[in-house]
Amino acid sequence: MSRNKIFILFFVLMTSLKLSAQGTHLLGFDDKKFHFGFALSYNQSDYYIKKAVNFNFNQDSLQSLVINSKPGFTLGVVSSINFNPNFKLRFAIPSLSFQERDIVYTYMDVNNDTSYVWSKKVEPTYLDFPILLKFRTDRINNWAMYGITGLRFGLDMSSQKDVNNTSSNLADQIIKLKKPDFGMEIGGGFDFFLEYFKFGIELKLGVGMMNVHLNEGTQFDTPIGSLRSKVWTLSLTFEG
Repeated sequence: MSRNKIFILFFVLMTSLKLSAQGTHLLGFDDKKFHFGFALSYNQSDYYIKKAVNFNFNQDSLQSLVINSKPGFTLGVVSSINFNPNFKLRFAIPSLSFQERDIVYTYMDVNNDTSYVWSKKVEPTYLDFPILLKFRTDRINNWAMYGITGLRFGLDMSSQKDVNNTSSNLADQIIKLKKPDFGMEIGGGFDFFLEYFKFGIELKLGVGMMNVHLNEGTQFDTPIGSLRSKVWTLSLTFEG
């Protein structure tokens, strides 16, 4: 995360601590079996890339293959089932995650010994169904710390898997993704019990467990062995 994002997170955290210190709030919050709210999130999406085993990068003039991560955002409805004040089951019904990455290919022109670059944009929009176990400390006045872990299933609502990708024009060729994705999430955060609602700040990492690359044997597909999603998400949650 950049220095500016860390500063903003620190400012929000300090402001929340100051607000939550003004009296004791929501004393009966943990007595309720169900809680509902929403989450506003910033995400930074990337890929774990595995290069094709049988592809000779130097011989085929491809010098490098890298992923440039890009920012995005996520919107979701938050639901929580309380087993007790320290353990909860949380899920979204569902959340919508807008993500973006660039896959950058650097080639060497053997005729004049110069390099050139192709950058292919990948912009999935996932309808996510996460199921997460939240384990929280006891309240310290109006705040508490927590950890969170679980599984996530997603469907790419903007999938281009059926697009004709056989065009000889390299500029028109795209990197196709499979529609489903599945993985695990882990992270943690802080809950602040304010006067009328509970406010949370959360950072988590999502790691894909399946290869989402749809290989059609094009020039841009051949070097890729597999792509697994990697997404950092910073969320602000509001629950009543």
